[in-house]
Amino acid sequence: MITDQLILKNSSNKNTYAEDKKSEKPIRSIAKAISWRIIGTMDTLIISYLLTGKVSLAASIASIDFITKMILYFFHERVWNKINWGK
Repeated sequence: MITDQLILKNSSNKNTYAEDKKSEKPIRSIAKAISWRIIGTMDTLIISYLLTGKVSLAASIASIDFITKMILYFFHERVWNKINWGK
């Protein structure tokens, strides 16, 4: 059953969000990316500070982490949105 879902394509070939209400709009993925990155960045900031003892270095690490991981998360979400398995 799961194998069938992974192998078989969606028979209706929906190409747009309007045609497939199960899909998330890109703006939702952006909002999720931002909210998750705030949580993740706070974690990175705290860990970086505990390891380095320097607020400025910890903030630099957290800033870079925030930008790069938010972008990666957005594309990760968009790829998963195209996979029909589990929908």
